[in-house]
Amino acid sequence: MKKYHDVRDLHFNGDEMFVTIDGETKKFVLSEISPALQEASVEARNMYEISPSGYGIHWPLIDEDLSIDGLLGIVHTPQTILTVSNC
Repeated sequence: MKKYHDVRDLHFNGDEMFVTIDGETKKFVLSEISPALQEASVEARNMYEISPSGYGIHWPLIDEDLSIDGLLGIVHTPQTILTVSNC
């Protein structure tokens, strides 16, 4: 399985989420990333699952998912396949 990111040590302090991604601790303001997490109880916030590949985080009690690339602002664009035809 391809490992996208190494995600560790997720915790909350008030309306901020801290998570270590690829060895660097990042801070996210909940109102900017997820209204559902902002409104969630402490219990719901603290019950999460990090995908084994490091692709994302899931909160089952509030049915919320965040991708790590999305949190980091990484945008993926589809690749265009060009074909050459002999005329």
